[in-house]
This record gives sequence, structure tokens and C-alpha cells, in this order.
Amino acid sequence: MSDILVHTEDGVTTVTFNRLEKKNSITSAMYGAMADAVEQAAADPAVRVLLIQGDATIFSAGNDLGDFLNAPPAGQDSPVFRFMKGLSGFAKPVVAAVCGPAVGIGTTLLFHCDIVVAGDNAAFSMPFVNLGLCPEFGSSLLVPQMFGYHRAAEALLLGEPFMAEAAQEVGLVNRVVPPTECNGVARGIARKLAAKPLSALVETKRLLRKAPAAQLPERIAEEGDSFRRMLREPAAREAFTAFMEKRKPDFSKV
Repeated sequence: MSDILVHTEDGVTTVTFNRLEKKNSITSAMYGAMADAVEQAAADPAVRVLLIQGDATIFSAGNDLGDFLNAPPAGQDSPVFRFMKGLSGFAKPVVAAVCGPAVGIGTTLLFHCDIVVAGDNAAFSMPFVNLGLCPEFGSSLLVPQMFGYHRAAEALLLGEPFMAEAAQEVGLVNRVVPPTECNGVARGIARKLAAKPLSALVETKRLLRKAPAAQLPERIAEEGDSFRRMLREPAAREAFTAFMEKRKPDFSKV
């Protein structure tokens, strides 16, 4: 079975993380499949809504670190940046259903969604600093805009998980529901949106996102340059080595 499932029906393209045995951690090939799905949905006039979902137990553990170390993103044409560019510039509505852990890009991709439904077991985290890295996917711009500076600093500097209720309080999540209902509720919202006039949806989203959209491509590119540089530095090497060796990282000498 594919690690990414893509299905289009009734004007909704659904992208599903389907790698449960690896906690839906994302490989380069999966980013490529998601980028293709987003690009195809953007180009297809019959598609009005994009829906991104995982399982009732987990959304995504973020990057597959083994795959990430073996094939780090080399530039703006790499699969992960193709996905980032496609999703951040997607003109039609994007709905997400999130249950269980949403780590790293599992959280940052949500800032590019328009409606987010969370299971009450959802746990969001952006632990980039703990890996010797910096924020990605425009999160250094979008998190302070949504959370306010101090809450953004707490989320990005400490990198600790926050639960669904806290995410709803700061505006990242629209609704919190039982995990077994989450994908269904999100699908219902996507179908409601798909029944509306596409031109009105697109123009309303454009106006809503006009201010951050003006700065977003430059910020994503700047973060990407920093992220790639920091991947080669001692702090990240120590963090990844410690993860592989199942020990606590020691940053005292980096």
C-alpha cells in the first residue's frame, strides 16, 4: 500500500498519511507524492477543496529522520520544498483533520490550512530547536501572527507539545472532537465548502491571507537556507546521533 493515499470525490481531494508502522513519519518520496497531489488539485477545476488527514491515533511524527539524514533537502526543487510551495500557495480551501501527535511539519503545515479539526488526543509540537535547527514552512512568521509573540516564543524555543484545547485557544484549531469522529467531521466540512461557488471561495481566501502571503515565500526561502545550513552543524549532528542511539543529546560543547 502507498504511504500517501490520494482520493478525489465530489470536488474534494483527500490526502491521507498511511504509514502507521512508522508513525506516519514523512520520507522524501512521500513529500513528492503530496506535492504531486497538491499540484494536481490546484490545476483541476473540478477540485474545490483539499483535505489532509491521518489516523485516529496519529497525524504525523514529522520527518523520517533516517531518510532525512540520508537524503537531506538540497534546494528549492527538493520534494519537501515543492510540497511547501504548493500548499502555501494553494488558492482553494484546505481542511485538515488531526489526531494524536503532530510533530514538526505535522504542525507547521496546519498554518497553511484554512480549517483544522482536531481529535481531543491531538498533541502539537515544533521541536526544531531541540534538534539543533530553526523553524520551517513559514512558521517563524505565521506562529507569532496567530499566537502572539510570547506564546510563539514558548512554542518555538521550548519545542514542547501542546494539546488540542490549547491549540484551539490560540486559533490553530477550529473544533475539538472525539478522535474517531475527527476525519468524518473534517470530511463533512470539506463537502460543505465544495458545494459553494469556487470563485467566491478563492477570492475570500485570497483576501483573508493577503497580508501574510506577501511575506511568506521570502520567509520560507530564508528559513530553508538556514535549515539546510544548520543541518550540517554540530548541534544537529549531535541531536540526530543521540536520537539514533536512543540517548539524551548533550549540547554542552556545541
